Amino acid sequence: MGQAFSIYLDLVRFTAACLVYLYHSNQRLLVQEGLVASDYGHSGVVVFFVLSGLVIAFITDTKERQWASYAASRIARIYSVALPAVLLTILLDTVGRQWYPVLYALHPFDQFSLRSLASLLMLNELWFFSITTFSNGPYWSIGYEVWYYVAFGLWAFLPRHWGRWVLVGLAFLVGPKIVLMAPIWGLGVLLYHWRQLNHISVLQGWALVVVSTAGIVAFHQANLMWRSAALLKELVGAHWYPLYTYSRFFMGDYLLGALVFLHFAGIRRVSGQLAPVLFWAQRPIRYLAGYTLSLYLLHQPLFLFWAAVLRGDPNGYTYWAMTTALVAVSVWAIGWLTENKRHVLKHWLERQFLRVQAHFFPSHAAKI
Repeated sequence: MGQAFSIYLDLVRFTAACLVYLYHSNQRLLVQEGLVASDYGHSGVVVFFVLSGLVIAFITDTKERQWASYAASRIARIYSVALPAVLLTILLDTVGRQWYPVLYALHPFDQFSLRSLASLLMLNELWFFSITTFSNGPYWSIGYEVWYYVAFGLWAFLPRHWGRWVLVGLAFLVGPKIVLMAPIWGLGVLLYHWRQLNHISVLQGWALVVVSTAGIVAFHQANLMWRSAALLKELVGAHWYPLYTYSRFFMGDYLLGALVFLHFAGIRRVSGQLAPVLFWAQRPIRYLAGYTLSLYLLHQPLFLFWAAVLRGDPNGYTYWAMTTALVAVSVWAIGWLTENKRHVLKHWLERQFLRVQAHFFPSHAAKI
């Protein structure tokens, strides 16, 4: 993966997180006028899935070739932010609800043990359950992505002759919702391993960029996401449709995921021509991308809390802008203490895993 392409992916990652923030902060109690580009929140998650599969395929091929380093890195990456996010959501919701209860009208605040444990154990979206993490709606996708990490790790590090049966068992454990979205994550893995795509011409690369970008715009203009959900409702019926929750768009997500796949394939080929601009902006892009997961997992409880504190006038954009500024500062402070320190946790976990391996599997240095 070239450096210019890597910078571009970081730019896309942070931009997708911002689109998710715009989607969730587009509330009439916060701003009366609809926000520009506030309809792309779910699409941002689709981009995250494709990008995640691509990055995981890359790092397991080039860096994390042992199960211990892979597991330690994934656990540190997720829990360095997920654990603080769950705890802070409870704290912020407790205070915010006292000051501006109507702002939290659509968010649950009960069954604390169930919601907390299900969220921290990533059991919140198994089968047809959907256990919301209090006001932290965006947390749902982590309950999908962690299981994709597990599945990929099992496939990469277990012997093939029985690893596939473990994957079948895992699919039965997590249920249809998570399985339905797995092909989108798998597109990222395919993009990395499909070597022929590295040899297309620059002209073909630009054609993929133009066509895929136009396709993504057309996808949203035609409202295919909600049309696909309406089609699913017709197919499964009004009783089963709500149980799909965040997977109800999966048919449209397949198309959008394919367009994102083509876009990344094209950009990878032409990234050399974009290199001067990307290298010039590398430092701020890398810096902002380092807070992506914190922004994604913390933005909703934070903007609700700060909106409750300010309780401003939703006419105009001042109230929303002030809330957004406070969210940005909060994400930076929390992310500096958590996400940017994850490498300490990773190294500690890796040492513990290697000790366990040495004790139970002394003859296997690299893999279990």
